[in-house]
Amino acid sequence: MKKIAISMITLISTMGIALAKDVAEGAGPAANAYGMSLKQAWEYGGWIMWVLAFLSICSLSMIIYFLWALRTNAILPHELVSDVLSRLRAGDITETRRLTERTPCAFSSVVLSSLDCIRNIPDCDTAMLRSMTEAEGSRQADSIQGQTEFLLDIATIAPLLGLLGTVLGMLTAFGSVASDIASAKPVVLAAGVSQAIVTTIFGLIVSIPCMACYALFRRHASKQISNLEALSAEVVAALASFERTK
Repeated sequence: MKKIAISMITLISTMGIALAKDVAEGAGPAANAYGMSLKQAWEYGGWIMWVLAFLSICSLSMIIYFLWALRTNAILPHELVSDVLSRLRAGDITETRRLTERTPCAFSSVVLSSLDCIRNIPDCDTAMLRSMTEAEGSRQADSIQGQTEFLLDIATIAPLLGLLGTVLGMLTAFGSVASDIASAKPVVLAAGVSQAIVTTIFGLIVSIPCMACYALFRRHASKQISNLEALSAEVVAALASFERTK
């Protein structure tokens, strides 16, 4: 997953560098095979291009953040999981709490919720313990899965902005014709049609990588949540066993 996401970041970064370079150098010799340079396309797109650029920067930042935040070591640190389970099976609740408080993560939050249930509720049985643990696990799962939804939001908004540019461009083109057919200038028509096409293209350029990365991160988050659920069940079983031997 990391290799694919890094490839997406490289693609978006390369496009951004090419756009910045072309804008800086001007439109003359930089015109591409479609007869329009990136600088010209940017000018035709108008203010919508700036909004799409902002969304692309936000999406790139999110991708980099998710690569870091959805790591296994950030959600279920292997060493912490091993130490906590061994301490719980040994009945060392104090050391377990110290370990989880020292290493904040989703797994630590679930374990602390279970420990708080035992400490704060005198008659905490296995059913109540499992209920409290599952409730905290659900909150952590929503947090892990929910944050990836921002990429989906951008993937949805970007093509809609492109569609808005299409409507505005066609309005410009046909508005000049409707006002005075005799004096309608081809330049005005071309500019309106160009805005319609350019904003649609750039909206899709922003949307498609975001949707692809969202699908990857969503699957990875689901895998992490499944692992968290399995470990939560082990925590409940270890604590229930400890309570029975008290």
